Amino acid sequence: MKRFPSGEYGRQRLQFYPAPFHAPLRAFIGLVFPWEGEQVLIADICGRGWCIPSGRVEVGETSLDAVRREAQEEAGALLSDIQYIGCYQISERQEIRWADCYVARIAELVEIGMQEESKGRRLATLEELPDIYHLWNPLTKMVFEHSKEILDRRYPA
Repeated sequence: MKRFPSGEYGRQRLQFYPAPFHAPLRAFIGLVFPWEGEQVLIADICGRGWCIPSGRVEVGETSLDAVRREAQEEAGALLSDIQYIGCYQISERQEIRWADCYVARIAELVEIGMQEESKGRRLATLEELPDIYHLWNPLTKMVFEHSKEILDRRYPA
């Protein structure tokens, strides 16, 4: 199994656990890596900058429901072929939260659902991401590569 480096986001420590591992607790956040060919869809989110669609898992929602909703709200993306790829453990002081991660193909791009939250969207290659992504580090890079590898294995060109 791949070993992922740890990362940081502000005061939070991040660790990624690839599937088939599942978090021992309900995910607080859902993230999705939506691909179209060799490009991933990112959104320009107020207060965060360019990032993949992500957000809190609402009451009565699964993390899969959340990533479908967030992809449409933040990036105007309707997704297909969604697959769970692992989860982040997010630690800060004595608190631990979990974020489920998915990879998907873009079925269709439509109007962005939450224009007050998202300033736009764009497709980017892995090579472009280090210069524009809001939190680029060795962990982020490896999880992006992992998402693309899983999609490529499932849907070879």
